[in-house]
Amino acid sequence: ANLDVVTGGRLDDAALDDLTRRGMTSYARYWEEAFRLPALSRERVVAGSRMPGQEHLERARAEGRGVVLALPHSGNWDAAGVWLVDWLGGPFVTVAERLEPESLYRRFVEFREGLGMRVVPLTGGERPSSTVVREWLAGGGTACLLVDRDLSGAGIPVTFFGRRTTMPGGPALLAAQTGAALLPAVCQFDGAGWRFVVHPPVPVDGPGRLRDRVTAAMQQVADAFAATITEQPEDWHVLGRIWPEVGPEGRPAPLAVPEADRAEAG
Repeated sequence: ANLDVVTGGRLDDAALDDLTRRGMTSYARYWEEAFRLPALSRERVVAGSRMPGQEHLERARAEGRGVVLALPHSGNWDAAGVWLVDWLGGPFVTVAERLEPESLYRRFVEFREGLGMRVVPLTGGERPSSTVVREWLAGGGTACLLVDRDLSGAGIPVTFFGRRTTMPGGPALLAAQTGAALLPAVCQFDGAGWRFVVHPPVPVDGPGRLRDRVTAAMQQVADAFAATITEQPEDWHVLGRIWPEVGPEGRPAPLAVPEADRAEAG
């Protein structure tokens, strides 16, 4: 159903089934690679990676700014982390959902820390995760945050692929509070390797209320995600409900086209 939304409801049942199979194959590839990453050399991952938009990272770093990379669950974000640790010459910080049982959560933390990342828990840490990440960014560090699933249910309203949903406002809020650059980025598979598309910085400063600026920024993040996910939708790995009206009950109803848009199209 989610892939049906991403493709605008244009696929017939057979084509949607084919895309769904390719989507599950892509998701299985993510897990296979995740299990293999600790055994793969850093050189192998770096050599097999492309980073369109790398200049946006380089510009922020040259300016001495922190960087917030906002990502969807797409492609292999752990392989992207290996590339980024190598490029930075040190760790970045990320936030992990507190899975149950605790032993599973600890294994995921150890796995990602073994790749060179610094992991802080979303909940249950010694200090709030937002405080830790804010201090890291204020010192010129880099943070990577996956934001296409709103685990709190209290996120920022956005339009994503034409339908209303919510996304955590943390990336935009942290960038506004610390002066960090906010860069949407989407990971994809690229043959036997990986592609990490970095979009231009999203503005978070300027006049107006902070909440309004955060809302506008997260809408631009959602738009950037959609633009790249559309190119290779099978690599987007969100299998649960993120739009209230879209779920396993069947193909969602098509969106109504406003009268003005229909007249313009005609």
